[in-house]
Amino acid sequence: MERNIGRVRPITFDRLVAELAGRIGDLPRETRVRVAVDGAPGSGTAELADALVDPLRALGRDTVRVSARNYLRPASLRYEFGREDPDLFYDEWLDTAALLREVLAPLDPGGSGRVLPSLWDPDLDRATRASYVRLSPGGIVLLDGPLLLGRWLPFELTVHLALSPAALARRTSPAWTLPAYARHDREADPRGSADVVVKMDDPRHPALLSGTG
Repeated sequence: MERNIGRVRPITFDRLVAELAGRIGDLPRETRVRVAVDGAPGSGTAELADALVDPLRALGRDTVRVSARNYLRPASLRYEFGREDPDLFYDEWLDTAALLREVLAPLDPGGSGRVLPSLWDPDLDRATRASYVRLSPGGIVLLDGPLLLGRWLPFELTVHLALSPAALARRTSPAWTLPAYARHDREADPRGSADVVVKMDDPRHPALLSGTG
C-alpha cells in the first residue's frame, strides 16, 4: 500500500538524530540490527549515519559504520563498458554480493556477527585491507550510500533522504548519474518503501514526511 507522504513535519537535524537513535535503540537487543541510510550523495547520508554513532553507543548499542562507497567494484569492472552509463552505475557499480557476504549476512540470526567495515578504496582503486570486527548481540551496523533500496538487501530499518528533482540536479555530481536516481525512484520507490523518509532539500531544515518516523 502506498504511504500518504503529502505532508511534512519540520525538524532540526539534532532532533532528527535523537528521534532516529531512539527508534533504532528500541529495536530488539536479542539480535543484531542492520540500518540503511539511503539517498543520493548530496542528501547527506554519511553525515546522518555518522551522527547516529555516538547516541547509539550511549544507549549501550555496539555500533559499526559502513559506507557503500567502500563496497564499489574495482574500476576495471565499473568502467568495463563505459565510464558514463547510468544503467551500469545503477546495476553494476555496487558490489552487492560482497556487501551481503561481508556485512549483512553475518548479522542474520545465528550469524557470526563478524563484519568487514570496508573492502575497497575507490580513490586508490585497491583493497582497504581493513580488519574484521565482531558485533555483539544487539549490535548495529549503520550503512549509508546511494541506491541501496530495492536490491533485496536485508535491513531491520531503512531511512531514505529524499531530494526534489531540482535539489537533486543541483547537488549531484557527476550529472550523468542523474538518470540512475530517477530510475531508482521509479523502480525501488524509496519514498514509499523506506521505514523513515526525510526531506533534505535544505540540509539545515530537514523534515519528516508524513506516514514515516
